Amino acid sequence: MKQRSQKRTLALCVFFALAWAPLRAHAGLADVLSLLTAITGTLRNAVGQTLGTIQRIEGNVNAFEQQTLWPITLINQAKTSVSQVRSQFSTLAGQIHSIGVSSATLANPSRLEALLRSASSQSLPQVDSSFQQVFLAVPQPTQATAGQRDLIDADDALALSAMKSASLSDEEGTKILALADGLEEQAAASAPGSAVILSAQAQVAALENQAMLQKLLAFHLREEAAALSHRNALRKQSANANRELRNNLLHVLGRR
Repeated sequence: MKQRSQKRTLALCVFFALAWAPLRAHAGLADVLSLLTAITGTLRNAVGQTLGTIQRIEGNVNAFEQQTLWPITLINQAKTSVSQVRSQFSTLAGQIHSIGVSSATLANPSRLEALLRSASSQSLPQVDSSFQQVFLAVPQPTQATAGQRDLIDADDALALSAMKSASLSDEEGTKILALADGLEEQAAASAPGSAVILSAQAQVAALENQAMLQKLLAFHLREEAAALSHRNALRKQSANANRELRNNLLHVLGRR
């Protein structure tokens, strides 16, 4: 009770002090209240109207994006279509890949065919030995002439290079298919506006595929050039054999 009485007495003193304060003190308080009122009015009218305009513009932009640029209904329809197409073609692709294409029946040819169809660069070191088991090694110097051995060695090297390049091409093709499958999954679950990123990834994959095709084309050109050189080498060997035969006949006839 004493504390309440003291608080009431203090409040009355403050009230009478303010009431009997000089006019200058009342004028200062009025100025502060007027300044606060002006600031409140400015924030409510000028700034508030500007903020309201900004909010309306943002709302119009969001509505334009959601209703015109990226309508949620059409986006869901596109995602559903992508999922359906992907499911259909994935099933067909799986059936195609499951078809057995290996045709070798003997042990050594079957092993070589399995290595070449593995689509893995890790199996390339084993191709050389398996190739020799199927196509035999280069003849010894006592079994063939130097020119014949050179042609055989060059042909073997070209054949091995073709087989290894085909295996690497299969490996790169598998990677490209996996990347395409990943892009399809992202397209089916991507957010609006991410089509540009997916398109850039697809273009990079297309460039990698084009680079591999260019490598295969260059190898095919080298193979054609090597085959032409091989035929010319056979003609040269035939010409040399004919010359040696003619010289031998002339030498024999000259003795007579």
